[in-house]
This record gives sequence, C-alpha cells and structure tokens, in this order.
Amino acid sequence: MPILNHLWIILALPLAGAAVNGLLGRNWSKNIVNSVGIGSVSLSFLSVLEAIREFSQLPEGQLTFFKNYFNWISAGSFKVDFALQLDHLTIVMLLVVTFVSLLVHIYSTGYMAHEEGYYRFFAYLNLFVFFMLTLVLAANIVLMFVGWEGVGLCSYLLIGFWFLKQSAISAGKKAFITTRIGDFGFTVGILLLFWTFSSVDFGTIFAKAANMPAESPQQAGVLTWICLLLFAGAIGKSAQLPLYVWLPDAMEGPTPVSALIHAATMVTAGVYMVARMHPFFSRSPVAMFIVAAVGALTAFYAATIGLVQTDIKKVLAYSTVSQLGYMFLGCGVGAYAAGIFHLMTHAFFKGLLFLAAGSVIHAMGGEQDMRNMGGLRKQIPVTYWTMLIATLAIAGIPGFAGFFSKDEILDAAGSGTNGHIGLWLLGLVGAGLTSFYMFRLIFLTFFGQPRFDEHKVHVHESPRTMTVPLVILALLSIVGGWFAAPHLIGRPDRFEQFLHPVFAAYGAQAGMEQGASLAGSAGEAGGISPTPAMELFHALTGPPVVLAVFGLLVAWWFYIRKPEAPKKLAENLRGLYKLLLDKYYVDEIYAALVIHPFLWISTNVLWHAVDEGAIDGTVNGLAHVAREAGSQARKLQSGNARSYATWVVIGAVGFTAVMLGVWGMVR
Repeated sequence: MPILNHLWIILALPLAGAAVNGLLGRNWSKNIVNSVGIGSVSLSFLSVLEAIREFSQLPEGQLTFFKNYFNWISAGSFKVDFALQLDHLTIVMLLVVTFVSLLVHIYSTGYMAHEEGYYRFFAYLNLFVFFMLTLVLAANIVLMFVGWEGVGLCSYLLIGFWFLKQSAISAGKKAFITTRIGDFGFTVGILLLFWTFSSVDFGTIFAKAANMPAESPQQAGVLTWICLLLFAGAIGKSAQLPLYVWLPDAMEGPTPVSALIHAATMVTAGVYMVARMHPFFSRSPVAMFIVAAVGALTAFYAATIGLVQTDIKKVLAYSTVSQLGYMFLGCGVGAYAAGIFHLMTHAFFKGLLFLAAGSVIHAMGGEQDMRNMGGLRKQIPVTYWTMLIATLAIAGIPGFAGFFSKDEILDAAGSGTNGHIGLWLLGLVGAGLTSFYMFRLIFLTFFGQPRFDEHKVHVHESPRTMTVPLVILALLSIVGGWFAAPHLIGRPDRFEQFLHPVFAAYGAQAGMEQGASLAGSAGEAGGISPTPAMELFHALTGPPVVLAVFGLLVAWWFYIRKPEAPKKLAENLRGLYKLLLDKYYVDEIYAALVIHPFLWISTNVLWHAVDEGAIDGTVNGLAHVAREAGSQARKLQSGNARSYATWVVIGAVGFTAVMLGVWGMVR
C-alpha cells in the first residue's frame, strides 16, 4: 500500500498511541506504555521515510503531492477539505518532528521513570506529535489551525503535568492565555483571507496571490493586513516580542517537554507558517520588514536577559526565544531557506542542550541553579561532551551546524536585497552575546570546584536511554549544517537548492534573485572576482565568527581565569544587572497595566456590580416581591367566615363596577 496515497497514516499512528496509552495505560506496566508510545512514533517516522522515497519517484515536474480525503466542513461557499500535501518544505519539517520526537520519547523513559502519571505523560507526547504533524501536512490553513491550536493544548497539558505544583499550574495557564492573544489575530487573518480569496486551500490562494502585484510600503493593502494578522499568531506561538513571556515560565514542565515542544518543534510553528505563506509575505514589504524587525529585536533582547540568569533551563529558554528571532529575521529579509535551515539545525543543538540540561539536573538530584554546580565534567563526561558540542553549534563556531545556518541569516540581513544595516547589527551583537552566555553556562556547570555538598549529592551519569539520544543529537549538531558547506567556497547551498522549488513556485524569490544577479554583475563590473579560498577565508574570519570567539574568551576570562570578576562587575553595574536579572520588569509591567486592571474590572464591575448587583439583584428582588406578596396574601386565609363573606361582597362590588365601566365605554 503506497504511503503517499495514505498520508493520514503518518498522523493516525501517534494519535492511536495517545488514545491507547491514555485510555488503558493506567493499568499497564511501563514497558508496555513505552512500547506503545515509542512504537507509534517510530512507525510514523518510518512512514515518513517511505513517503519521501515515493515522493522522490514522482515525475520531475510535480513539486507537490496533494491528496483530498473527504469534505470536512461545508457551509454555503465556505468549504474545507481534510486534505494533506507533501512538498520539500513539508519533508524537512516531517523529518525534524518525527525524528526528534522519537529521540525525546526514548530519553523520557529514563528521565520520567520514577514519576507518577507515566502513562499520561506519554499519551500527551503522542498527542502532541499528532497535532504537530497535522499542522505540517495540512493542505489548507484551517486544518493547519487545528494543528496549531492542538499543539497549544498539548503544551498547556505538559507544562502543567505536575498539576499539584502551583508554579506549574500558573505557568500552564500563562502559556495558554498568552498564546490565545496571538491566536485571536490568527483567526481574524484566516477570516480576512477567506473573504478576499473565497478559499482556504493553499494551492488556490497562492495561485491567486501570485497574480496580484506586490504592495508598496506607501499603499499597504489587504495582503499586508492578512500577513500581519497571521504573524500575530506567530508572535504568540513562537514567543516573540511582546508575547514571549510565557516561554521562560514553561520551563516548569518536565525537561523532555522543554526539549521537544519549547525548543525543537512547537515554538517553530510560527516560522514554518511564515515560510509556508511566503507568497503573501513576499508581496508585502511592510509585513516583511515587521517580521525581520521583530525577529532581530527579539534575538538581541532575549540574549541580554540570558546573560545573567542562574537557572540552567531559564538560560536555555531565553536562548530559544533569541534563536527563534534569528529564524524570523531570515524569513523577514526573504531568506526563507536560511530561516528553515536554522529551524532544523536549532532543533538538533537546542534539543540536545535541553536534554543535556535534564541529564545535569538528573545527576544533581533535581538542582537547577548553576551557582550550586561546578566541576561536573569528569563525573558526567557523556553529558559534558555532548553539551559542549551543542554549545559550539549554537555559538556559531565554524564546522558546527549553527555556524552555517546563522551565518546565512546574518549574511542575508546585511547584504541581501531586503536587508538593513540595523537588522544586521542587532543580529551580530546577539550572536556575540549568545556565545558568552552559553559558555558561561558550560563553565559554571562543568568547570571549577564543586559548589555543592558532595556527601549529600551523589553525582552520576544518566542511563543509556538518556545518553544515547544525546550522542545522536550531538552528531547531528556537527554534521547537520554541512548541506551548506559548498556555499563557503562560492558554490550552491544544497539545502537552499532543495527548498528552491517551494519558494520559487509562486515568484516569492523573484525579487531576491534579481537583486542577487544585479549584485553579482556589479561585483564583476568592479573587477571583484573572489576565489573559493578567499570566500572561505572571509566566511571563517567574518564578524559573526570573531564575535563568537570573543564571547567564548570573555566567558573564559570571567568564569575560569578571574571567577571573582562577575560579582565585582555586577556590583559596579548594579542598576543594569538588576534590570537584566529582573527581565526588564516586563512581567511586572504587564501585571500593572493588564492583569491587575482586568482583575479589578472583573471583581468590582463584572462580579459585584453586574453579576451580584444587576443580575442577582433583579432575580433576588423579584423573588423578594413575590415572597412579600405571598406573605400578605396569606393573611386573607384567616379561617373567619365573616371575613370571607366581607371579601366576597367587596369582590362582587368591585367586579360589578368594572363591568359597568366597560359597558359604558362600549356604548
């Protein structure tokens, strides 16, 4: 049975695993739960590989495989099919989602081995994989939105997995509510899109958009509004300014959740959406600039907060926010392939960083404060070396995955047709800060003297179920970026070539290619013809690499050579240090300007005034009147015959008077 004609199988397998474990797993052993949870994701991954093999054998001109299974929603002219599609962009996302999810499932068998609700955890993980795959495979934006909301639901469930822990409950609610703000804009964007194009199918709306002229910055129209509304959803889901505040708090969930959902997959959904909707964004310079500006500002802003955090997972959380900013920066300047490339490499090294952090926490008996660690590299060597590799990758050290993807984004931001020197500088400085705070994490955690009681804390390496995924991700953090290696010597980037059919199909790259061609012609006209050796030298000694190495050396100086220096610097720059440590007081500002006013309005206006005063007052008042009237009427039932006779006479006289009055009016 060809998988390509039955893409729904890729979705159905993890959904079945979630249902089976969720309904029956309570009474099963952990081995059976593992078999169902890991087995369903493994089969889904194998199905993806088979679908890719079959896709590669399609006729050369067929760039997208589309399959409509049934009509899902039909209301007048509004029709939505349950339809799935496969193209080169989908292939990248499917491989990342299923493979990283498989590794996290395996890792979780060791990390969560002693937790209550073990079956529930794997049911939630499987359900998340189902919704994420739905988001990726969807052939229309409504079905994508189902996956979009589904991964948000699973995020809420997994952040609050330890539901007896108040901080986890609050973090789950914060994530759910904050992302709903962005999703409101996403919903309005879908409605505006349907109102404009009378369809929600990607193929139809992209073809219609391709026939529309690009909007100028001075005359932004409906395409710009659609893009900005959809991007509002991406800001919430992918934790960008100003809706990033939920992601650091989401670290209250189990570490495998942080690795899978809040680093490698769900938070990149916004980046994937922008790349998927490129025919719209590429025709709106205003939307493109806003995407790039938000990405660049977020990359720099979150990196500054990461400089002073002491919780090992919080450092990685702000690092994730920052790296997502780089992905949006790439997409915003039109380098969609570079943005997706960084999405893929980030899934490898950031997933590894979180899983390695979980291994450190496991070794330290639950300790997450880096100030209480130190000297761990000899006691947990596998964790140390794999985490070091991931740090070299995220810092952009040449030869590692992050170097290739981040360098392409910064190159596009600085010299691309849609680039700007301000965007490039923000990204460049953010890259230097990233190197510093990541090596700060390494030095505080693994070097120096132990800053914990070695008699109370039995430091030990994690079991193989946890270390094997670390080793695999470490390997991918090294070789995962080498698709772009030929680009260093002036040859084509293989990853960009792979995605080129997707982004060239509707003319999205026409302007970029024209600009690149003009730039190349200008270079040749000016007599500049760099050799491959010169291009390689420039790539290896460019500003991003220089700042990455500089950040490493500064971190070494502060935390290895002069370990007393950070404290002195913090005292000398107390105001700035406290500002960064308290995260620019953004949560406090939101509490003062949004949360407390809404709570006051809810309590004093909606509750006391409207609910108690108006609604309850009206209902209770009517009941009081009825009760008082009944109480007075009850007095008529005295049991006295003469009283009854009197009332009969009064009633008869009254009735007669009324009838006479009516008769007179009639005559």
